[in-house]
Amino acid sequence: MTSEINKLKDEVSKLKALLESQKTPLEDKVSIDRNKIPSDGCSAEQVKTFIEDEILLDVAPALNTSSYVNVRLEAQEQELALKGLEVNIADQTVYPQSFKIHDTCVNMIAKLWNCPEPDDFDDYGCYPGACTVGSTEACLLAGLALKFRWRKWYAKSNNLSEKDVFGERPNIVISTCFQAAWEKLIKYMDIDAKFIQPSYKDFKINTDEISSAIDDHTIGVVAIMGNHYGGQYDPVSEINDVVEKVNKDRGFQVGIHVDAASGGFIAPFQEDLPDWDFRLKNVLSISASGHKFGESCIGTGWVVWRQRENLSDHVAISVSYLGGMGESYNLNFSRPASGIYVQYYKFLRYGISGYRKICDHMMTHAHKIREGLGKMKFEGKARFTILDDGDKNCLPVVTAMLNPECNFEYDDIDLQHAISEHNWYVSGYKMNFEDPITKQDKPIFTDQDGSKTMFRIVVKSNINSVMVDNLIDSFGKTLEMLDSIEFKNKANGALKGMHRKKNLFSKHC
Repeated sequence: MTSEINKLKDEVSKLKALLESQKTPLEDKVSIDRNKIPSDGCSAEQVKTFIEDEILLDVAPALNTSSYVNVRLEAQEQELALKGLEVNIADQTVYPQSFKIHDTCVNMIAKLWNCPEPDDFDDYGCYPGACTVGSTEACLLAGLALKFRWRKWYAKSNNLSEKDVFGERPNIVISTCFQAAWEKLIKYMDIDAKFIQPSYKDFKINTDEISSAIDDHTIGVVAIMGNHYGGQYDPVSEINDVVEKVNKDRGFQVGIHVDAASGGFIAPFQEDLPDWDFRLKNVLSISASGHKFGESCIGTGWVVWRQRENLSDHVAISVSYLGGMGESYNLNFSRPASGIYVQYYKFLRYGISGYRKICDHMMTHAHKIREGLGKMKFEGKARFTILDDGDKNCLPVVTAMLNPECNFEYDDIDLQHAISEHNWYVSGYKMNFEDPITKQDKPIFTDQDGSKTMFRIVVKSNINSVMVDNLIDSFGKTLEMLDSIEFKNKANGALKGMHRKKNLFSKHC
């Protein structure tokens, strides 16, 4: 018996020695020169470990309440995403089934947004629309379609050729709560912007100013369904009424694009919303992000147009060199099919009822966070001023600012940095923006100084009740710590805004 045990011990020792010999010595682990590709490669496992170690210090995606991007995924959609990496969806003739899935998704989304069936539906079998690499590309495509549509109308109205109109600089009417996609359109596509400032009390475009902002060079009005600051919905129905009157009175053809980057997969599942989609006559196109509340794990955008006649002649190109004819609406060409596969998976996985449950789930947790912040006091006063719309007609977003009446020495951006010590990432913002044309800093709102700050908490589907409790608790502990800090006076007065002192916190400062 003893000899058998000794033999086993010997075998175990030999096995351990073998394993040790196969381990990569510390000095042989991956090191890189970030200025060039290394001369020699490494094993797959070495590289994987190296990259995993490098990203370890990033914010945990599940605790990033700054981003609208979905971080919840299932093993099955991961597998489908990997399969999609092998397929270049630009090659429609080689991968017809994959492109059929693309068209199926476009049809599903078009019907979700109440798009009337286009006149040429039987010819194409699909609503006019496209999958993009994100909603930025979707917005650029929609903006281009509006620009080229306007160019054709302007030439006809003034007895000019379209070539004669090339020197004319059109404009777009949009809220100062716009997302970065529209800055790209303005810069890249040579378009002026007629910015309309909302009030910080509602974050919504002031419809009373739209009519005077529109002129004969206006390509369209952008309505935002879920602005990224506070999650509020622009009153699209009211915008439609204004545009309808302007077009009738002045003989214009101004259309509306609904930027529903975040709201496109939330609003359809909320009850008692005013009409905001293709049910409104002047809504010509709508875009959304599949990787936000569409619940995709892949960066994906979608854009749908009311009619192909306002699109194909201006934006689409025919591609024939890949073995057959195909129509492309996209700015880019080659791209994997992963986003399409995963979005299709999520539509079939959740269905209407599933998306509605997810929406209710997120709105409930947003309510709890809002309620928790509302209960926090400082010397008998509310610590926070809540800025979002609450529980109805908005995204699951909590937006607030430290109560100015409390005269805190710290601001909302300091709060962002401090709460990161509890592993939560909450975005703080100044209430200003850089004008894409003049490059000047301007206030976002008509009635709030641009130097004032606010913060935003995005509630996504991965957030559960335990996480909500922890976040509220982290806010409480963070505020206690901030209150305890003694601010020193400098030559120019009290130091306001601890984020200016970069060494104060260790993370994300």
